[in-house]
Amino acid sequence: QVQLVESGGGLVQAGGSLRLSCVASGTIFSFDIWNWYRQAPGKQRELVATITSGGNSNFTDSVKGRFTISRDSAKNTVYLQMNSLKPEDTAVYYCNIARRVPGLTPLDYWGQGTQVTVSS
Repeated sequence: QVQLVESGGGLVQAGGSLRLSCVASGTIFSFDIWNWYRQAPGKQRELVATITSGGNSNFTDSVKGRFTISRDSAKNTVYLQMNSLKPEDTAVYYCNIARRVPGLTPLDYWGQGTQVTVSS
């Protein structure tokens, strides 16, 4: 079983920065894909950033150039560095591990979420 714990959320003014952390416990595989999602009030959860075992990363268009994602495999931790924050970045941010093994049922693990609030 995998457990994820996010931290680093909070209240910040527009233009500020925050760094979210996600620490995983349990068995983590190198091929696991780590994701950050967010969900704003009244909106669907959206994928914000992804990082693979090879270090490849992808971002949703609205955060490109402002957010970075990094992974410390030794610590089973993923970070989301968020710069130049905007009020529209306000949401609960969730860490996710997507485990995809051919021939096996896909598995998704989720953290409890951390609130990010950006004031204008």
